[in-house]
Amino acid sequence: MTECMTDLAQAAACRNGTTAAHLKVISIFMIFVTSVTGVCAPVTLARYFQGKSLYNIAILLIKCFAAGVILATSLVHVLPDAFAALSDCQVASQHPWKDFPFAGLVTLIGVLMALLVDTVASSHMEHAHYTPVETQEKEGGGGGSTWSIELVGGGAEVQRVEELMRLKQRLVSQVLEIGIIFHSVIIGVTMGMSQNVCTIRPLVVALSFHQIFEGLGLGGCIAQAGFSFGTTAYMCFMFSVTTPMGIILGMVLFSMTGYDDTNPKALIMEGLLGSVSSGILIYMALVDLIAVDFFHNKLMNSNLYLKKVSFIALTLGSASMSVLALWA
Repeated sequence: MTECMTDLAQAAACRNGTTAAHLKVISIFMIFVTSVTGVCAPVTLARYFQGKSLYNIAILLIKCFAAGVILATSLVHVLPDAFAALSDCQVASQHPWKDFPFAGLVTLIGVLMALLVDTVASSHMEHAHYTPVETQEKEGGGGGSTWSIELVGGGAEVQRVEELMRLKQRLVSQVLEIGIIFHSVIIGVTMGMSQNVCTIRPLVVALSFHQIFEGLGLGGCIAQAGFSFGTTAYMCFMFSVTTPMGIILGMVLFSMTGYDDTNPKALIMEGLLGSVSSGILIYMALVDLIAVDFFHNKLMNSNLYLKKVSFIALTLGSASMSVLALWA
């Protein structure tokens, strides 16, 4: 309890509503610009390389870097923040939050939810694209005819597999964006409601870099999915505006209600949403990004040197996002 009172006293000393408002206005523009830069860079790069000999290699390396960024985001940023919110002295002193590690449980639920969506959607796509072909066979010179069913094979089968892979990648990109948006909304609203200048000031710079790396991760997946220009633009726009809109929403909520981000209810909501988001991101990074490329990608498996470079890209993505945990 003494430690809790000390933390509250330190927070009170850093509270300055006017300065905090100025910093948040600056952060809205900075984070928007860095988000656009991060998410659009791999998409633009992929379109530039499209049709060239290095296109598939460039996309693969971008995706591996993206997987590292997303994995580090979930394990180094989102999950620790969720645990910290639910273990805050104001929350952990109440039932049932002090009786059970809810952050870990809800993260597990997020993983299972992502698995369920992935499994159902994949099964539906495979069923929808496994269609028989009817061929008419005429007998002799008679007018009669019989109908037989032949399954799609040969080159058509390869085409079908490629189409399923494309649809799968699009699903991965969309579910991944949902998980990132959850995380971005939490960051934005929490920052918008905060009046703690000591917390906001380093966050402005740290979140700008955070959005660049997270944007690179999402943009790499969007680039590989092969969406239309309109869908690509929409997904990039949604990622870019989510955190700034979250900050604005947090500022509005605070001005209307005076609701404090250190309120136990706000901490509980932050912890639960962060845990779900973390579970989704962990599943997507490990199962749909890393496992698919390192164990099932023919291009990587046929080139040992490319596999090593891809692992380096994965490590660099993880390291770049992990270092930001020093400030945010």
